[in-house]
Amino acid sequence: MRNMKAVKIVLGVVTTLIIVFLLTGLIVTDVKYTAEIEIEKPIEKVFEDFQNVELMKKWLPEIKSIEPIEVKEGVIGSTYKMVVTNQGQEIVMIEKITDFVQNKKMTFQFDSDQMIKIDDYNFIANGNTTKMVQNCTVNSKSYIMGCLFPYFKGSLKDLSLSYMNRFKKEVEKN
Repeated sequence: MRNMKAVKIVLGVVTTLIIVFLLTGLIVTDVKYTAEIEIEKPIEKVFEDFQNVELMKKWLPEIKSIEPIEVKEGVIGSTYKMVVTNQGQEIVMIEKITDFVQNKKMTFQFDSDQMIKIDDYNFIANGNTTKMVQNCTVNSKSYIMGCLFPYFKGSLKDLSLSYMNRFKKEVEKN
């Protein structure tokens, strides 16, 4: 009898956890977070280095290739095919620049089979230093991934900060 009661309690807890997990995908439609760093270089240098594809490969080592699909005058609307590796698997993404203001802002939309991610980078001059703020929004293309993403928000933010710190290290070297 006691064993049966324990089994019912365990099944009740497991069922509740599964329901909460599955409801997450219905309630939370996107994951948003912000990351920021201070770089010890003037804004013009930081913004120029941020657009340097060769330097990008150093601070985003997962990038295997970036190929232009369509480059538009004024940058906004330009699209690129980006191939990255994630845990040994190649992922193809389409990167589109959706906003661009010289020395102030650059926004990217990344579209892959699994998700759409928007990275909105803002650059703020502070004398000879630059504050770089990244606002991210991640939307899953699958229901199960949509259930998972909210539980990995902290990991996503930590990953963004690690990339930004690699960028900072590269920029401050020169």
